[in-house]
Amino acid sequence: MPHLLRILPSLPDLTVAGAIDILLVASLIYQCLMVVRGTRAGHILAGILVMMALYGAALWAGLEALRSVLSFIVPYLGIAIIVLFQSEIRRTLARIGRKRWFGLARGFQAPESAGEILFAVELLAEKKIGALIVIERDIGLRTFVESGVRLDAHISRDLLLSIFQPGLPLHDGAVIVQKDHIAAAACFLPLTTNPALSVQLGTRHRAAIGITEEADCLTLVVSEETGRISVAAFGELNQGLSIHEVSERINRHFGVRRPTLMHIDEFAADIPLAPEPVGPAGRASEKAGHP
Repeated sequence: MPHLLRILPSLPDLTVAGAIDILLVASLIYQCLMVVRGTRAGHILAGILVMMALYGAALWAGLEALRSVLSFIVPYLGIAIIVLFQSEIRRTLARIGRKRWFGLARGFQAPESAGEILFAVELLAEKKIGALIVIERDIGLRTFVESGVRLDAHISRDLLLSIFQPGLPLHDGAVIVQKDHIAAAACFLPLTTNPALSVQLGTRHRAAIGITEEADCLTLVVSEETGRISVAAFGELNQGLSIHEVSERINRHFGVRRPTLMHIDEFAADIPLAPEPVGPAGRASEKAGHP
């Protein structure tokens, strides 16, 4: 208690700048915890915090033996954090970079040939042919493009159907779409390590989630077992979607507004009316009306 009374008078007065500083630090800590939440990195971070707490307790209690042992480990925790959390740090920096700070960030553009992609995905789902299509957004996927077979071809449904035909060399792996071009096929993607995912997910679905954890792309997956269509974005997977729902998610992901539906009442004068059917009675009335 005397130690606590000795510390309290030394605390500075809380000002507006101090309150803002505390809120920013709390927000930063919260974002860091959200990045490692539900991953194996969370347990590693807990172990590092326990070691730091033990080191602080050894200094406070005067446990020289424990302090001397931990003094050889604690100085290297900074390097250990960089090595162990390199994927989480990269993901956090990418998340910070893609935020629209003060509305100054550039807008995103959906691929112009999204209709061709949707048509190919629908046909692949009907035939139960496995497929994995990655649509690039703002963060470049050059590293993953170089891992596959470079194509630089214009998007077409026939080309996508040909790529994913079973037995062909480009069937395995992912197709990466950049704007309106297929950049590469048979690309290797990182697998997600999220332990909270179902064990029933195959390699294709885990790769779809893994690439969205690294970048802000959108991934379309067709299951070769069930023919279900799934969409992955920002580390989350939505399964069993219809083509209409997939189109909605593409528009939402790339910030494309839905086209407004034109009602017939708005342009009634521009729509020609169909002639009314004329029966025998109508013909008789016409003859009677005209000399």
